[in-house]
Amino acid sequence: MVTMEGPHPLSDSLSKSCTAFAGGRVVASGPLIDVALALKAVVAKDPAARVLTFNDATGHIIDLDLRGTTAEIVSRLAKPVRRTEGTAGSPQQNIEEDVASRGRGRPKLGVVAREVTLLPRHWEWLAMQRGGVSAALRRLVDEARRTDGGQTRSRIAQDAAYRFMSAMAGNLPGFEEASRALFAGDQDRFAAHSAAWPADVQAYAHRLAWGSMAGTDDRRSDQ
Repeated sequence: MVTMEGPHPLSDSLSKSCTAFAGGRVVASGPLIDVALALKAVVAKDPAARVLTFNDATGHIIDLDLRGTTAEIVSRLAKPVRRTEGTAGSPQQNIEEDVASRGRGRPKLGVVAREVTLLPRHWEWLAMQRGGVSAALRRLVDEARRTDGGQTRSRIAQDAAYRFMSAMAGNLPGFEEASRALFAGDQDRFAAHSAAWPADVQAYAHRLAWGSMAGTDDRRSDQ
């Protein structure tokens, strides 16, 4: 069986970076646990506040249950995410056995087992490659990453920004044109068509898509 290394699921879930909005204004940003507790204080002060929390990596809305004590909130947030495990004889088992066969003395390098589904001809080809199945897959992935040219990272960023925009700016003027500019990678057009949005909404969408936005801090301080 392969030893899986990486962040402890409890600390990983609590430290996930996110940003919370009340209306069109950012009210908290940082590790999930800090944002959740800050948001609890906001809601306690204004129960009618429309609050939404977004994952900084994906733009997905994070559903927070803010009921109860701090300890109860932390306990709920710290619950590890269930992951699908492979079954006996599955492709995952083949990969695990391939990695395990390298011996106990080899460095683990953070190896994590996942299930891979391929057609028989794919498995046959991989089995004939130097170093076995896992080594061949790693080489293929590394080569794809080298030739990707940042396209995958750009697409993921655009998708994250669009998810956020759909939730926060879907009914705001310029949304359709700003979306077209987003997927065209045109920052100037995006800025022009999102200019009427609340400053924090525009800035966060830009941050998800391209990184920080020049002049954002100055503009926010004037509000």
